[in-house]
Amino acid sequence: MNHRKTAEEILQLVGGESNVQSVIHCMTRLRFNLYDNSKADRQALEQVDGVLGSNISGSQFQLIIGNEVPKVYKEIIASSGLSESSNTQGGSKEKKNVISSIFDVISGVFTPILPAIAGAGMIKGITALLLTLGVLQDTSQTYQILTVIGDGAFYFLPILLAISAARKFGSNPYIAAAIAAAMLHPTLTAMFAEGGDISFAGLPVTIATYSSTVIPILLAIWIASYVEKWIDRITHASLKLIVVPTITLLVVVPVTLITVGPLGAILGDYLSTGMSFMFEHAGIFATILLAGTFSLIIMTGMHYAFTPIVINNIAVNGYDYIIPAMFLANFGQAGAAFAVALKSKNKKFKSLSYTTAITAVMGVTEPAMYGVNMKLKKPFVAALIGAAIGGALYGIADVKAYIIAGIVGLPGIPVLIGPEFVFALFGLLLAFVSAAVVTWILGFEDVLSPAEETTTADQNTEKEAIVTEKTSEVLASPIAGETRPLAEVSDPTFAQEIMGKGTAIFPSVGEVVSPIDGEVVTVFATKHAIGLKSSNGAEVLIHVGIDTVKLNGEHFTAHIESGVKVHKGQKLLSFDKEAIQAAGYDLITPVIITNTAEYEDITALAEGTVSTGEALLDLAVPHAASKEAS
Repeated sequence: MNHRKTAEEILQLVGGESNVQSVIHCMTRLRFNLYDNSKADRQALEQVDGVLGSNISGSQFQLIIGNEVPKVYKEIIASSGLSESSNTQGGSKEKKNVISSIFDVISGVFTPILPAIAGAGMIKGITALLLTLGVLQDTSQTYQILTVIGDGAFYFLPILLAISAARKFGSNPYIAAAIAAAMLHPTLTAMFAEGGDISFAGLPVTIATYSSTVIPILLAIWIASYVEKWIDRITHASLKLIVVPTITLLVVVPVTLITVGPLGAILGDYLSTGMSFMFEHAGIFATILLAGTFSLIIMTGMHYAFTPIVINNIAVNGYDYIIPAMFLANFGQAGAAFAVALKSKNKKFKSLSYTTAITAVMGVTEPAMYGVNMKLKKPFVAALIGAAIGGALYGIADVKAYIIAGIVGLPGIPVLIGPEFVFALFGLLLAFVSAAVVTWILGFEDVLSPAEETTTADQNTEKEAIVTEKTSEVLASPIAGETRPLAEVSDPTFAQEIMGKGTAIFPSVGEVVSPIDGEVVTVFATKHAIGLKSSNGAEVLIHVGIDTVKLNGEHFTAHIESGVKVHKGQKLLSFDKEAIQAAGYDLITPVIITNTAEYEDITALAEGTVSTGEALLDLAVPHAASKEAS
């Protein structure tokens, strides 16, 4: 990979430097905050050398790169005016709901501090392993210094988070660090340790522990960002250097100690207690569910949303159940990719599969997930199954993590050292082997080698000479509006193409017309969706909105019935756009070809605004037609 060329192409295709609000990277992804996500050409980006896939999480635009992401990121910074501390004020032009905003903040705050947490976590794990093996004694000075190195980042975590949160909220990171330092000051800690009544200016200060906590400092810096900006706005330029930080500290620190801090500590405790309650009472089922779905969580980029929960779990309870599930998910992906490597006949793809399997075992799972397993589909399902099987054992044995994981792979195994360590190791092996076996049993459509592609192309040319019937079918747009990729649909059933390939439209009018000449197969009782079959055999599902089935037909009117013949452009459904949106439902409308497997390819023909009746999808020659021709 030419890192500079890849960086330049990425920067151009995300809408140019002027469209980039900020960019950071995690272990495998470039994470952009763009002013306008619609300016990013996702289809072209995914064709760039080195890009494994793309994702939009909340408002954050993500590109999956894999192991080479630090080098690509470095070239992006070098070839532009961007930096790690690029302007984070302002924001995307797109509207965000509360949940998306929260996830965006969590991801944006924790991603920059991950190297520090990862390094410290690894040192804590190695120290624990050396102690277990008898290499070190807990009374030795070497052990104590290693413990200090490993614990430092976690004890003073509020300071790291304060700096990162201030950059995210657009305030001064050094004032934020001073707020966190005050909360961790030895004098305050000693006052809390002594107990008794504590007050500030006559107001009671609630005793709370702030070291290694997450929520109190995030709330404090969020408030500080507003206080600082307000004071800055009303203060004369000549006095800002002294007045702004002074008043911000005098207001925010006491407010945090009296109200916000204790509230955050209580929320953190409840969060950890609730997670422990779920695993202690749901046991095996909770572990199976989390392990079996964690790869899907990684796909959304929301795995970093678990970081504050993990930290609180270990700080409050001394252990965590989420990290073990992450281990199982990674080993499931590794096992599936390994089976692909064993079974594939394509030498280049076989080599890629072996490499990504090893990478996943070492803790970086996305190259295996996006480059191999999701590409072949069935191995990805096998990876989820393998992780869930490992989760069953972890649930029975009550496997926990006792230290924050730096890397969720072989190098990070020391974090699992505890009474259940043998079961932890066996569970990882079980997830790997199960995923590999299921992949072998399910099979997959192998990637053709260049020679095979040439042969196949020649054969197809001969068949095309024989085939005299129509070679493709064009589906017209049933709705006027803005086209969107299925990947942007919030319902994973559509976004992951489980129902079939197609596209989505955000309607500008409340009317659905027939995109084909054919027959109405099904009109749902709730009138929010309709199934059609064209005269050429295409099976089409038009689903107006997400979760609109819950409206029970309210705001929808059907103009046809099941079993009737329809022609292209004939009105099928009408709906009240404003009323449905006012009820809180997303109106994005997937248009799906449910018999996708019968076609060589399904290509979107429209981008951006589309009119009713305009060409929307091209359905390539069905496999059945090719077989009949041969």
